[in-house]
Amino acid sequence: MNPIESLVFVIPVYNERDTLPALAEGIARYSAPHPFRILFIDDGSNDGSDKVLLELHERYPWVDVIRFRRNCGKTAALAAGFQRAKGDIVFTMDSDLQDDPKEIPHFIEALRAGADMVCGWKRTRHDPWHKTIPSRIYNRWVSCVFRIPLHDVNCGFKAMRADVARHLVLYGEMHRLIPVIARQNGCRLAEIPVEHHARRSGASKYGFERFMRGAADVVTVRFLERYGASPGHFFYPLGGCLGIMGWLALLGSAFAAAAGQGGGTSMIGLAGLQLLLAGILLFSLGLIAERNVRMRPPVNLPAMVASEHIHDEGGEDTGNCR
Repeated sequence: MNPIESLVFVIPVYNERDTLPALAEGIARYSAPHPFRILFIDDGSNDGSDKVLLELHERYPWVDVIRFRRNCGKTAALAAGFQRAKGDIVFTMDSDLQDDPKEIPHFIEALRAGADMVCGWKRTRHDPWHKTIPSRIYNRWVSCVFRIPLHDVNCGFKAMRADVARHLVLYGEMHRLIPVIARQNGCRLAEIPVEHHARRSGASKYGFERFMRGAADVVTVRFLERYGASPGHFFYPLGGCLGIMGWLALLGSAFAAAAGQGGGTSMIGLAGLQLLLAGILLFSLGLIAERNVRMRPPVNLPAMVASEHIHDEGGEDTGNCR
């Protein structure tokens, strides 16, 4: 990496208009002497955040804005930002000012020490109990399932090398598992404690439904980690075992009936038929999954972007509405 790395901050925004000016100013203060840019992705806000972002874009040549037509979720916002990020180091932060920009130099030091991605750890967290307790359970579970030595996998404050960000394949709500995906890509992870502040304004977007979706994502990523390249390796053995058990049960039922032992043979035959059909079904699912893996279409992120307001290298606005 260069002695003075360029930084780009990818920040999803959803109804956080009151914190945006202070956040931009804090990033500018603690990014020096690095050249930097801030890329805000307005994820369909309806509180006037888009107007505040456009004012910041007009005021500062280092603020860029992407606006979604509707609320598409944090994962889509980050993916759109990563596609457009131009710099040596890519930061992600939440827009509610609970992440403190003064930690920026510490992330850069950890990257210079050899890490490919540095994750923040909110060791002392200023959130209500119904948010902190599920988060701790989730983080401990993810750490055990994927054997990643991180305390706070889901922390939104991260820094990574630009090539790491470009190779992250994100969809659904996989933003919670960005460190896991980076580790699967062979990246070296590091973690630093960061100061966490209580929310100043706005409302938290966290709820029980998001916790359950996050748990489902863990199962999905774990399955894809082991069987993503060839899902048939999961379905074929199960289908084969059930099919063999079904055939054996049917044969046993037929021999028992031929020998005149009628008691219970019909139930055994019915169970064998069910096992055989289940085996055929799983085997067929394996074939379908293998076909889908090889025909997976790309994610059409540009279709979700309503407008872009990007400063070119000369500092001029290249606003574009779609």
